[in-house]
Amino acid sequence: MIKPMNPGQWMLILLIFISSQSSSFAHAATTYFQLKVYHFQTTEQEQVIDRFLEKAYLPAMHKLGFKEIAVFKPIDNKDKADKLVYVFSSSTKLEKYASLDVDILKDKRYLESGKEYLDAAHTHPPYSRIETILMKAFEGMPFLTLPKLNGDKSERVYELRSYEAPTEKLSANKISMFNNGEIDIFNKLNFNAVFYGQVIAGSTMPNLIYLTTFENMNERDAHWKAFGPLYKPMAELPQYQNNVSKNVTTLCRPTQYSDI
Repeated sequence: MIKPMNPGQWMLILLIFISSQSSSFAHAATTYFQLKVYHFQTTEQEQVIDRFLEKAYLPAMHKLGFKEIAVFKPIDNKDKADKLVYVFSSSTKLEKYASLDVDILKDKRYLESGKEYLDAAHTHPPYSRIETILMKAFEGMPFLTLPKLNGDKSERVYELRSYEAPTEKLSANKISMFNNGEIDIFNKLNFNAVFYGQVIAGSTMPNLIYLTTFENMNERDAHWKAFGPLYKPMAELPQYQNNVSKNVTTLCRPTQYSDI
């Protein structure tokens, strides 16, 4: 005859069930990233964008629950006709990006602080175009990681890389390469990666984008020198051939008001 379970036994079973469900949900959790790219030409436009981001956009995004936002610019901006400002944010809820344009306009402080930018005349716009790239975090690093840097922001190097692939299947193959060893190499050498993202909406798909950070240019160069010997055996494996057709590398510096 089977004895009925006492309340303590039922509670133990319930706790085991909750624990297993929580582990399952934690495993399934991921992060979505947005990379907003401002294109501009003049110093005046850059100043308007900076004032808007610092005084209006970042405070409004923080109020909406977007915690760490990075703002960084290519080091060679001064040499380019098409200059850029990158704005990076993250959320575990993709729907927050879907409603962002509507939600942010409910913030009266945002509307007032960003008036110079938001109410710019059509004959005097603060930028030429804006791109928005949406990404999903890799399984090998499902959440944003803040870089552990101590030096002055004016010396830091943020390296943004986009790896384009010939096909979707080969792009997935490259992502698998990251998840199954490449991220481990970056971690071992302390590349201070902020994110690794599969692009799910953007202009150069199929591609992935990731961001590594360094105290200065010398440290950046030393890290990549150390990376080669550890990466070479993996790069030569037959299953990982021809999965990148174009590598776009942009070296940047964070703004003083950037959260990251």
